[in-house]
Amino acid sequence: MSILNKIKENAKKNKKKIVLPEGSEPRTLRAVEIVTKEGIADLVLLGNENEIKNAAKGIDISKAEIIDPLKSDKFDLYVNKFYEMRKNKGITIEDAKKAIADTMYYGCMMVKLGDADGMVSGAIHPTADLFRPAFQIVKTAPGVKVVSSAFIMEVPDCPYGSDGVFVFADCAVNPLPDEEELAAIAIASAKTAKVLVGIEPRVAMLSFSTKGSGKHELVDKVRNATEIAKKLAPDILIDGEMQLDAAIIKEVGELKAPGSPVAGKANVLIFPDLQSGNIGYKLVQRLAKANAIGPVSQGIGAPINDLSRGCSVDDIVNVIAITALQAMQ
Repeated sequence: MSILNKIKENAKKNKKKIVLPEGSEPRTLRAVEIVTKEGIADLVLLGNENEIKNAAKGIDISKAEIIDPLKSDKFDLYVNKFYEMRKNKGITIEDAKKAIADTMYYGCMMVKLGDADGMVSGAIHPTADLFRPAFQIVKTAPGVKVVSSAFIMEVPDCPYGSDGVFVFADCAVNPLPDEEELAAIAIASAKTAKVLVGIEPRVAMLSFSTKGSGKHELVDKVRNATEIAKKLAPDILIDGEMQLDAAIIKEVGELKAPGSPVAGKANVLIFPDLQSGNIGYKLVQRLAKANAIGPVSQGIGAPINDLSRGCSVDDIVNVIAITALQAMQ
């Protein structure tokens, strides 16, 4: 069974309520039909009810709940809660009303107050439009320094990783993480590997150097991040700095990093910056014809996941399933 099918089957065991702020977006509506038909999650569409129903002609969304924020009986409650959260930042009640009228803010407030278990958006909104209300309302998880993202990579006919399965991070959020942020990304990605993929994480902190073979401040950053991560999470197998071949190929790992608990068998790859992470996952996706599942948000106080504006219907279905499974944890 593929990783995606496992995620969907696990999500069905304890159905969660996922809110979709882009309620009239055509791909989202087709995804709603699939998700509710398969029983992956309970769904809430946000927006004007007439607009949603008109956009859904020929699509069965009968099993989804539709909420118009402006007509919701919880609108005033959400406004007051948001005002209390942000009044020290100078917002007024009128500002709060304008914010909660926005489906992105309304959806985050649903998650914050337990009226939904998670949220998925981004088919027509840029990433910043999703994370701005998420940071303001839901905030980061306790003790988490930075929000990041990961891709679950499923590479066909691949002997490396966990039978071709990897977690790559950070591929979508942090342009240039510092040492502490890189360590936090490594720990969060290990959790993603365990919770979503069901594999025991073996985390490689990637660099152009392996164990001191290269001398540069960029290498120092990865090496220091590795030590920070080990101290913060001594129960997780983390090692670095490490070149990609030393991380995943047994013979190379034994040669370049003898005695490492990770070298040659890494299944979680932490890239030193966003450029390398984004390029890396897309290279593997396109050249190896890998299935790139995600991006999966890590470090937010509740499951809130972003979509690419170029996403397909299947992509939306998959991210809804991931969000539902995250909510079960």
